[in-house]
Amino acid sequence: MGPQQLSSSLSDGVEARQGRVGLALVAGLSILAGMTDAIGFLATGNFVSFMSGNTTRLAADLGHGQWRPAIQLALAILVFVLGNAGGVLFQRLSGRRACLLLTFLALLLALAAWLPNAEAALLLAIFAMGMVNAAVEQVNGLPIGLTYVTGALSRFGRGLGRWLLGERRPGWRSQLVPWCGMLLGGVLGALLESYLGLAALFVSSGLAAVLAVAFRLVPRGWQLRYLAN
Repeated sequence: MGPQQLSSSLSDGVEARQGRVGLALVAGLSILAGMTDAIGFLATGNFVSFMSGNTTRLAADLGHGQWRPAIQLALAILVFVLGNAGGVLFQRLSGRRACLLLTFLALLLALAAWLPNAEAALLLAIFAMGMVNAAVEQVNGLPIGLTYVTGALSRFGRGLGRWLLGERRPGWRSQLVPWCGMLLGGVLGALLESYLGLAALFVSSGLAAVLAVAFRLVPRGWQLRYLAN
């Protein structure tokens, strides 16, 4: 094997490891999102990260003239958008260090679990779930959604269609990772909420702290490649 072939092989190996680590982080973050979403939904009746569901419910409430719940849902969607914006700002101001972002999210979720007011706790958790989307935005150049899975299922389905047509494009199977993470997290969140109520957000806080440590162990260059330019 010549020097150029060896260099190319090593580069491919590093890229493959980077992709596997990225998907492992996506799985962990999706579990966090699914768990938090299930806890918030079962405790308050509103979604924490599933804004498509909140949008549909907002439209239905507006159509039926249910103004109070409509205002609550509109506020939830606004807070989620602000959380996404806040996540990007936090990443840039912290030098794109996801470990610091996850540490901050752990504190936000712990505060949400501690607050006696359920509505305030829900909004704080929604803001945190908006921010978490800034932790990983892509893996091997493929877009990844952490707190929503409609896009992931759509990309998987389109990839499956192309595969059935004989096209062998890489990466489409990886779109099932965030879906599986959300599903598993949702099951765990439902079990936790049945015993702890909104206090189950303390578990979400603990998972965010664990993920912060995991990000700290990932090479800096890899973390930067998980973010959009």
